[in-house]
Amino acid sequence: MKNVLIIAAREFRQIASMRSFWLTLFILPLSMVIGGLAPTLFNSDQPDRVMIIDRSGGGEAQALQQRFTLDHDRDVMTELSRYVQRHHLERADPGAMWAQHDRWYSDADVAQFAADGGAGAAEAKIAAVKDKDTPDFEAPKADYQVVPVPASIASAPDAGLDSALKTVLKPQAKGAQPVDYVLLVPASFGANPVVRLWANRQPSPTFVSKVQDVLTRDLRTRYLAAQGVAPEAAANASTIAPALAISTPPPGGGAREAMLVRSILPLAAAYLLMISLMLSGSWMLQGTVEERSNKLLETVLACVSPEELMYGKLIGTAGVGLFMIAVWVACGVFAAYATQGAIADLIRPALDPLTSPGTILALIYFFVVGYLAIAVLFLAIGAMSDSMRDAQGYLMPVILVILLPISILMQAVLGGSTGGVLLEVLTWVPIWTPFAVLARLGLGIPTWEVIGTAVLLAAFTATEFVLLGRLFRSSLLAQGQRPNLREVVARMRAVQS
Repeated sequence: MKNVLIIAAREFRQIASMRSFWLTLFILPLSMVIGGLAPTLFNSDQPDRVMIIDRSGGGEAQALQQRFTLDHDRDVMTELSRYVQRHHLERADPGAMWAQHDRWYSDADVAQFAADGGAGAAEAKIAAVKDKDTPDFEAPKADYQVVPVPASIASAPDAGLDSALKTVLKPQAKGAQPVDYVLLVPASFGANPVVRLWANRQPSPTFVSKVQDVLTRDLRTRYLAAQGVAPEAAANASTIAPALAISTPPPGGGAREAMLVRSILPLAAAYLLMISLMLSGSWMLQGTVEERSNKLLETVLACVSPEELMYGKLIGTAGVGLFMIAVWVACGVFAAYATQGAIADLIRPALDPLTSPGTILALIYFFVVGYLAIAVLFLAIGAMSDSMRDAQGYLMPVILVILLPISILMQAVLGGSTGGVLLEVLTWVPIWTPFAVLARLGLGIPTWEVIGTAVLLAAFTATEFVLLGRLFRSSLLAQGQRPNLREVVARMRAVQS
C-alpha cells in the first residue's frame, strides 16, 4: 500500500503541475458565469424605437402608444404575480390583483393596476413583509419606445417618405440612434385599409401582430358605425374579449417542474462524471504513453509491481478528478447561497436531494465506482500504446460507445421521461449504469433497481480489474505493433505464473 500511495501522489502531482489542468479547473465555473450573463450580453436592454406618422387625425398613434404601455404594464403585473407566488408574499395585500394567480389580467385589470400606482406601489407593500434574504423584484423592461416625428418627415408627402426615412432608419451621424420601425397611417385610412411599415431589419411578428390588432379594432369600429351602430357601442363591441381563468403550477412547484428541478443535481453529477473522466483519463493516458515511449516504465517496474503501478495510477487519477469536482461543486454551492436572483432560486431547490441520506450514498457510490470502472479502460489503453497516435485508435471507439447513449439519456431525463425500454437498457448495461442511475435519481428510480444496479456495477468493476489488470501487466513491456483483438483477448486470459 505504501508503494501504491507513493505512485498515486506522484501521479497527482504530475497532472496538477500541468497548465492545462488549472485552466480546465477554472474554465467550467467561468463558463457557467458567462452562460448566466450571456442572455444579458446578447439581448439589448434598449427598447425598439417606433415612429408613428398618423395622418388620419392622430387617434391611431394614440391607440398604438396606449397598447404598448398597456402590454408592458401587463408584463410587469404578470411577473410581479409570479414573484409574489414564488416567495409567498400574498400577505402584503391579499386583495390586490397581483396577489391573485389564477387569471389572465384583462385590460381593465391592468388599467386599475396602473391607477393604483403600478409596480412601485406594490413593491412598497411587499418590502414591509418580505424577508431580508428575499431578492428584490426586477420589473421587465419596456419592449417599445414611441419617438416623436421630426418636422421634416411630418411635412414630407407620402410618396417622398422612402427617401426621407433613410436618415432615421440608417443614420450616418456618429452616436445617432436608429429608429427600428416607422409606421404610416395615411389620411385615407378607414376607406382604404392599407398602412405602410418601414423597418431597419426583419420586423418582429410580435410587433406586427400588435399593430394589426389595434388597427383592426379601429376598422371594425368604423364599419359598425357605418352600419348605424352608435359610435360608443361600436367601440365597446370591438373590445369585447373573454376573461380567462388560468391555473398554472407555482414557480418550481408543479409536479413536472419540481421533478426537473430535483433532477438538476443528479444530472450535473452524471455530466461532471463524464467531463472529469474525459479530462483526467486523457491526462493519465498521456502520462502512461509518455512513460512507455521514453522507456521509464522499466525503471519504475524495478521498484514496484505492475499491480501497484496500476492501482497507484488509478488512485492518483481519481484524486485529480475528485479534486476538480470538489472545486466545481464548491463553486455551485457558493452560487446557491452567496448570490441572489433567478439562478440562486433555481440552485437552492435543486440541492433538495442532498437531504436524503440514501440519495447521498447513491450519488457517492455510483460516482466513485463508475469513475474507477471507466478510468481503468484509459489505463489499459495507455499500457498498450507506444504513442498517442496508437492510443487514439483505441480511445475514439471507447469514447463514442460511452458518450453517444449518454446524450440520449440526458435528453430523455430533461424531457421528463421516468421509464421506458431505453432508460432500462442504459440502466442495466454496466458501462452506462453510473450515468443512467445518477441521471434518474431525481426522477424517483425504485430502490430495488438502485441496489440491483449497484451490485451489478460492483461485479463488473471487479471483473474489469482482473481482466484489464492482466492486460495492463502483459502490455507494459510489450514491444512491436499495436495488438489486434485476438492478442488483446489472449493477454486478458493470461494468468501470472
